[in-house]
Amino acid sequence: MKLNVNEYNSYYESYIEKSNQKPIVEGLSDNLERIVLFFRAIPKGKQDYSYAEGKWTIKDILLHIIDTERIFSYRALRISRNDKTPLPGFEHNDYVFNASASNRSLESLLEEYTAVRKATIALYNSLNPPVLLEIGEASGFPISVRAIGYIITGHENHHCEIIKQRYL
Repeated sequence: MKLNVNEYNSYYESYIEKSNQKPIVEGLSDNLERIVLFFRAIPKGKQDYSYAEGKWTIKDILLHIIDTERIFSYRALRISRNDKTPLPGFEHNDYVFNASASNRSLESLLEEYTAVRKATIALYNSLNPPVLLEIGEASGFPISVRAIGYIITGHENHHCEIIKQRYL
């Protein structure tokens, strides 16, 4: 699992540290069950709760996790296929603002999360070990396919910690 510093932007260091340090597919699979159970345990009255004005709700956070995984999986796909086109960043606040998570049920969000996660697992299951070391450019910085896998799990673990600390 030991990533080289040239495989990711230092911005992602905390997410990599918060990944479960398991092989990528195992970590993605373990988190699938854990994340679904975590969000299902949140009381209905808290799902649209925001701890301060202008902060995201719990449903917003879940949809942010989904959107981010989609984008990062797409990056992993492109890089794994040796596409050297620099990949742009994205403005996560715009995604949350335009996603209307409050108009959806938690169950529909969890169904979408599960579908996206299964697609990510299928992608990583299809990759040969040397491909995981491929490096491309995203948001103006180098990133490897394997770093992306760890960032995905660490990112959602980060947001679950935030929910525990500030929302519940």
